[in-house]
Amino acid sequence: MGETTIKTAAMLAIGDELLSGRTKDKNIGHLADVLTLAGIDLKEVRIVSDEEDAIVEALDALRHRYHYVFTSGGIGPTHDDITADAVSRAFGVPCVHDPDAMALLAAMYERRGMEFTEARQRMARMPEGARHIANPVSTAPGFIIGNVHVMAGVPQVFQAMVQNVVPTLAGGAKVLSRSVTCPFGEGDIGTALGAIQKNNPETSIGSYPKFDGDRFSTELVIRARQSERIDAAEKDILAMIAEIAATKAGIGEPV
Repeated sequence: MGETTIKTAAMLAIGDELLSGRTKDKNIGHLADVLTLAGIDLKEVRIVSDEEDAIVEALDALRHRYHYVFTSGGIGPTHDDITADAVSRAFGVPCVHDPDAMALLAAMYERRGMEFTEARQRMARMPEGARHIANPVSTAPGFIIGNVHVMAGVPQVFQAMVQNVVPTLAGGAKVLSRSVTCPFGEGDIGTALGAIQKNNPETSIGSYPKFDGDRFSTELVIRARQSERIDAAEKDILAMIAEIAATKAGIGEPV
């Protein structure tokens, strides 16, 4: 899985509502932001339906490929909340009503004067031996087993759980970034920029076109873990811009 200083992660978003468009995902971007700050590279995101086979298949693929896996969705009280069952199956352990989770939820519902129904007890189910992820918003915990972190899909709860989990993880070297404004469109710079990327393999150069109503320009974002790598790529990019400008000036094109 690459250098030990580089930690990688994947996210598995679970729910028919995501695939149908009824729910617009808000968790992927949040997790990406938090992991980037922690020096963990989010390398892959999958979205699967509320089908146990699909969840198990995706989870098995991701957990063996990356250092960390984060799931969202499917740990509520309804019949289609089957993430705990799927994760238990993937790890080959029973899915049980965790005693500590049962106590937390029972106390919470008692304080609220509500019945701790069989459906609500489903939120205490998790793989045998899993560790809790605290839920300061609505009490029902997420859980950790192996390198898999299972969290709620409700954005407010997901974000609170992420905040509790990520500081406990071993991060890697932070990714640095630098922006360079290029006055030319991607059609002008595409070939030369590809050569620059090839010559600077330890950087990632993103190209983001802009249009001001009259002409195209491009924002180029250089990312790397060492500032000297960024310096080298930036030098090549500035030389490319100067060369294109000189060429266009020589043939009378607007620059």
